[in-house]
Amino acid sequence: MIDILRHDFVQNAFLAGAIVAVISGFVGYFVVLRGQAFACEALSHIGFAGALGAALVGASSLEGMFVFTLLAAVGMGALGKRLSGRDIEVGMVLSFVLGLGVLFLSIYTENATGAVGVLFGSILSVTINDVQVILGSGVFIIILMAVLYRPVLFASIEPEVAEARGVPVQRLSILFLILLALSVSVAVKVVGVLLVFALLVVPAAAAEHLTHRPWLAITISILISLIATIAGLTFAFIGHWPASFYIVSLTSLFYFIALIVHAVRSPRRYRELPHPSREVLPPAD
Repeated sequence: MIDILRHDFVQNAFLAGAIVAVISGFVGYFVVLRGQAFACEALSHIGFAGALGAALVGASSLEGMFVFTLLAAVGMGALGKRLSGRDIEVGMVLSFVLGLGVLFLSIYTENATGAVGVLFGSILSVTINDVQVILGSGVFIIILMAVLYRPVLFASIEPEVAEARGVPVQRLSILFLILLALSVSVAVKVVGVLLVFALLVVPAAAAEHLTHRPWLAITISILISLIATIAGLTFAFIGHWPASFYIVSLTSLFYFIALIVHAVRSPRRYRELPHPSREVLPPAD
């Protein structure tokens, strides 16, 4: 393993994987809290069309995913303050862009390997330039999410109350979807379009079963993502199966463990855990 770590592509894979894990664990908590798992899945598939479209014009797949997912995020955000009950509209956007992806794939037949990499992840092909882009995107996402933490948390839990208190709920919704689009685009490099759900939703869902304290849940979500990603890459280098398979398997294992812990926990003790709204709702006048 020490010999393997001397290779640049291995170092790039671990760096990119660790950065994406932190981003996914942080943003994923709000995806689960806001009930936007379907939007996350839709953005990942839209990124597939973007990656193929970028290949047609000679650009990098990451750039194409950024453009398509950001445009889609703005469009979804314009649908309303929350995406709950908007599955039909989101599905229409998704089906149209997937149709574009099929068209791009039929035109761009020379590089089937590249298309498979987008679908299932190509973490071993990450370059130092990709790492720099992922790092820059990650710093931007984490800083902005930290700045907007309280209003986004408030708007996620009680959107009507938040709007009545003067919180710009719809603008926050659009901004969060833009950050989610960036997160999806960088996560695709690690696990691919079809498996991005495993990094952006499953760890956060597991954390939600273990605690209702927002910062603790975010921390647990990040730890699960990090452990699954680093361990998955390690198993991939010493084994024979793809890294994305190991990562998805480990996140799923953590989720089932969280379910078991949740089931055996005392109901009384569980009811006493504070609800996230207690940390964001201002005191009554």
